[in-house]
Amino acid sequence: MKKEQMVALKLSNWLKTEQPEILYRFDLAADLKLTIGQAKRNKQLNRISKYPDLFIAEGTPKYGGLYIELKANREDLYKKDGELKNNRHILLQNAMLHLLRNRGFKAEFACGLEEVKTIILNYIKEKDEEH
Repeated sequence: MKKEQMVALKLSNWLKTEQPEILYRFDLAADLKLTIGQAKRNKQLNRISKYPDLFIAEGTPKYGGLYIELKANREDLYKKDGELKNNRHILLQNAMLHLLRNRGFKAEFACGLEEVKTIILNYIKEKDEEH
């Protein structure tokens, strides 16, 4: 199992046990080995690629929900100087996050389990404070 998949599994367990009131959904299509027919059907149904790994279906007055693109660690995403890596896959994911932000969602990269938990908890705290 890849490191990113391990982060997602641990996160799912944490959400189920520690945050059971949060509605969420992981996008698994990118990690699955699909048959040619399944891959064609997935492409027909989902015209957009680079969809983030996780959606938290909790709106706030400011946002329609929270999208998170998971990375196992910071080295997967950033160069030593802190800039995003000049990697086509990462740049396309970043463009998708910008697109989602422009449509009223909070959309972030998260590196590792602790960072993603912090992002989610801060988002939920923000949601609760605004109500």
